[in-house]
Amino acid sequence: MDVFTGNRHTPLSERTISHIVHQAGLLAGFDFPVHAHLLRHACGYYLANKGVDTRIIQDYLGHANIQNTVRYTQLSSARFEGLWN
Repeated sequence: MDVFTGNRHTPLSERTISHIVHQAGLLAGFDFPVHAHLLRHACGYYLANKGVDTRIIQDYLGHANIQNTVRYTQLSSARFEGLWN
């Protein structure tokens, strides 16, 4: 399944996706460069914040090495709230 498709329901090229994401970052006024790979990072952080097991995130993102996934589990201290209630 292709995530990004055009008006003709065909997959968009990597270059087109990169351009769209970059332009969206500019329009949003971010003060850092936005690139398509940030979507992958955002997905990893989101899943980790929801408490999804690191091995599942590894498989979902297609990481061969768990060390590439572990970075997403280094989150804010909010993840500890309610741990001992």
